[in-house]
Amino acid sequence: TVLGAEMHGMRERNFRPLRHRIGFVFQDPATSFNPLLTIAECVAEPLVVHGEAENAADARARVDELLEAVQLPTYFRERYPHELSGGQRQRASLARAIALNPELLIADEPTSALDVSVQARVLDLFDELHRELGFAALFISHDLAVVDMLADRIAVLHRGKLVEEGTGDEVLGSPREPYTQRLLASLPVPDPDAQAERRAVWEALRAADAAL
Repeated sequence: TVLGAEMHGMRERNFRPLRHRIGFVFQDPATSFNPLLTIAECVAEPLVVHGEAENAADARARVDELLEAVQLPTYFRERYPHELSGGQRQRASLARAIALNPELLIADEPTSALDVSVQARVLDLFDELHRELGFAALFISHDLAVVDMLADRIAVLHRGKLVEEGTGDEVLGSPREPYTQRLLASLPVPDPDAQAERRAVWEALRAADAAL
């Protein structure tokens, strides 16, 4: 269920009233924006679609507020997506996602397309907005360091099935499922002896899983 509604099999007409309560940050901001629209038009799109503004010009004050919230200069409103860096585009994507003050924000690998130097700043901004605006967040990631940094609770999926769920200490500190254990054992560490030990654990877990 999402926001109290069962999503499996839900028809579009039933989902429509929920749309404004959910924000979404896509994995690749470069492909999630219409290249023919300015950043102001992209950020204002949810407001226009849901009838809260006639057009981007009508929503200018709100767009400026959103750009400031994600630490982008307001003059970026006149730029096009290709004129922004990857990190700037992802900030603009986050501005669009929070335009309607959603109750739930879903972020699908939002930093995987960014340089490592930019990822930390975007994650800090995400965490800051999460605390300031109070939305619930579903953060989808394969990066366990990112998950450990942001998540209050962690769910592990394997081949489309939920195999483990709990707090960070429970899932990352004392994982019960072999798949979660393999994930953690596969993480590289600087110490070569510790890395060799992790590798041995990973190979043992993989062999045990293959024998099942």
